Amino acid sequence: MAPIPITIITGFLGSGKTTLILNLVSQLPRTYKLALLKNEFGDLAVDSQLASSASISSVQELLNGCICCNLVGQLGDALDTLRKDVVPDRIVIETSGSAFPATLAMEVNRLGRETGNYVLDGVVVVIDVENWKGYDDTSYTAKLQARYTDLIVFNKWEQVDEGRYDDCLERIGDMDVDTAYVKSSKGYVDKDVLLGLDGGLARELVDGNDSALMNGHSHEHATDHQTEVEVLSVTLSGAGGEGSLDWQKLERLLRTAPKDQIYRIKAIVTLSTTPTSSNESTPALNGGGHEGQPATRYILNWAFGRWTFTPLVANEPQVNGNEASSSASSLGVHATESAEKDFVLRMTIILARDEANKWKQSLEKGEYLGLQHGQPDSNLVVTRLL
Repeated sequence: MAPIPITIITGFLGSGKTTLILNLVSQLPRTYKLALLKNEFGDLAVDSQLASSASISSVQELLNGCICCNLVGQLGDALDTLRKDVVPDRIVIETSGSAFPATLAMEVNRLGRETGNYVLDGVVVVIDVENWKGYDDTSYTAKLQARYTDLIVFNKWEQVDEGRYDDCLERIGDMDVDTAYVKSSKGYVDKDVLLGLDGGLARELVDGNDSALMNGHSHEHATDHQTEVEVLSVTLSGAGGEGSLDWQKLERLLRTAPKDQIYRIKAIVTLSTTPTSSNESTPALNGGGHEGQPATRYILNWAFGRWTFTPLVANEPQVNGNEASSSASSLGVHATESAEKDFVLRMTIILARDEANKWKQSLEKGEYLGLQHGQPDSNLVVTRLL
């Protein structure tokens, strides 16, 4: 059973966290199950009523306290309820404005280690550019939220002059951290930046229809967003569509990719050697994946220096004329025979501005990607999409 990815979204009061989530939901496939766990002070959950009106599978609340301190003990029970009742592809935790993200991230990691049911995908902080200078001066938590995060989303920057935005960048720079950051477009950020690849999002990619994943920028905000990130598409195939990826080369890329240059790496890979995730764990296999054994296809999700491998579920028999039911806990990705043989690697890389051309050249040299030694000639294609 594959662990459910968890995305933590934090930010000071009124920064625009709920708007960011609602804009995210509008980009997800109709069959995708996203569960939202919200933490509010007080007992009026207005935001949850708003969020539940969108295409969110379930909303659960932890009220009257902060999820990173006096409510942290309830987190496991809340996640377990969502896991059992909703069986989501992903859980998003939206924290109260005063929450300290590092404590929450450590608790999610602890629950993941102890139960095997969850994996932390990333911590996102939303900064209100219009007002952050004011509460940055007075709120220690606001500074901690910006420091202990994987991705900073600058929100409401359209409402101020460029000088105010530059002030925010300078204050972030004073914290001496290499943290990825993007501007939102009125609360909109592309899902490929916010989310890693999971079973629910990989269905189209596995079936060979990767345009939605790699180039899904048809939203009305896409033009603005394209100025914030760059995207590379990478495919690798062997002679006759067979072969497996060189694990040592791929591992070098995963371990050395700079977090301030590369935001996310999402891929479907074929390996004949069992890969190791960043926490040194190895994925549970459904056959294959050992040296000298038949190759296994995996979902690779790299985000902010952490990565996981999850075995791809093979085709399952049909039930009552329909494909067997699926969910995030079983990955729910069913590759057709022809799709599996089309490629050894299909990868999307989301990069910071002005980084794509440099990394395109590095990848094309074959230092980080190639077929396992001794296998037939490969065809490596690196294309810049944005």
